[in-house]
Amino acid sequence: MDDGVLGKEYRDGEEICRQGDHGDRMYVVQQGGANVFHEEGGVEVLVGELKAGDIFGEMAIFDQSERSTDAIANTDCTLYTITRSDFELLMDFNRDIAYKVLWAVTKMLSSRLRQTNDNLRSFLAMSMF
Repeated sequence: MDDGVLGKEYRDGEEICRQGDHGDRMYVVQQGGANVFHEEGGVEVLVGELKAGDIFGEMAIFDQSERSTDAIANTDCTLYTITRSDFELLMDFNRDIAYKVLWAVTKMLSSRLRQTNDNLRSFLAMSMF
């Protein structure tokens, strides 16, 4: 395996990944935290605050697209990474662990989608007034 699944330390305020960059790995916050921002039309909006145990950047494992957000350490933190190639090896050689990772990511994505739907409903309700 390459440099995936190794813990990497980031200092408070350090950039982890940038919107528009090529994504080739997902991150798991081992300790500390990070903020996730999305920039649209020159305006940066806080999308989420991540803490130990949270996962982000997972879309890069599945669709190999550009990063959709910026992630910046909001404390000194340690992140584990899983590259796409490491995940493919995991699926080939340890399906039980790969299944657990996929299930955790699926549950997290479902939760985020549900929250986005709730936020959209609230936004639409507010815009009617």
